[in-house]
Amino acid sequence: MLLGVVGTVVVLGIIGFVVYRFAVTGQFDARLWSWITYVNIQYLLLGALGNTLKAFAAAAVLSLLFGAVFAAGRMSDHRWVSRLSTTIVEFFRAVPLLVLIFILFFGVSRGLGVNISAYWAVVLGLMLYNGSVLAEVFRAGVRALPRGQSEAAYALGMRKTQVMTNVLLPQALRAMLPTILSQLVVVLKDTALGFIILYQELLYQARFLGSQGQLGAPILQVAMVVAVIYIAMCLILSGLSKLLEKRLRRSPRGGAAAADEAEREEEYAATL
Repeated sequence: MLLGVVGTVVVLGIIGFVVYRFAVTGQFDARLWSWITYVNIQYLLLGALGNTLKAFAAAAVLSLLFGAVFAAGRMSDHRWVSRLSTTIVEFFRAVPLLVLIFILFFGVSRGLGVNISAYWAVVLGLMLYNGSVLAEVFRAGVRALPRGQSEAAYALGMRKTQVMTNVLLPQALRAMLPTILSQLVVVLKDTALGFIILYQELLYQARFLGSQGQLGAPILQVAMVVAVIYIAMCLILSGLSKLLEKRLRRSPRGGAAAADEAEREEEYAATL
């Protein structure tokens, strides 16, 4: 309790000091914020926001598909499939995302002669990295379930595909959901790396606007506005995830279901 109060006071003190320094150095002067009233700049930011959301949507869907496919591959009974899937997942988890984007945008086009646009370099890079992380999330979520679940399904004559899709995945999804949605928030924030290869998303336009001398070079002001936009998007995504999680947690079994769910989440967290 005391540490929480002290931590809150320290954070508020730091925020107050930053605001004070901004005021002293004239960062709140109207001339440095006038750029936001220009209609063309508003359209420019809206277009950049659209590009950010477009890259995020594509990368999120592809990451989930990639993760599901390679999680299934890692749990395959065929050793060569399991080893190949494990190698691919571990490799792309180990390579930094920015390096993947560089390889896709510069290396593939020069080495293989395949022209990849900045948009697809960002989307594919996000898919390979975050999809590999999600593959581990899916695998851990399924492995965290009691073995009796699958054994009972096999005893009823179900095939492995039926056991996975009808028995294991619906139960594992509840435990995996918070981690999956947290990773999707990471995907959203990582779209900002696209500015390095000149993909015209929010950060790219922020750097462009902040360097305009006729606007007073308001790099700090533009960065603050873009930061608020990112925070708002992440809060909306987090709110949707909590709403979805509450809906999935509804069960006619009431308290017993909640207790079983908590136990599964603890087992799942221990496997990560």
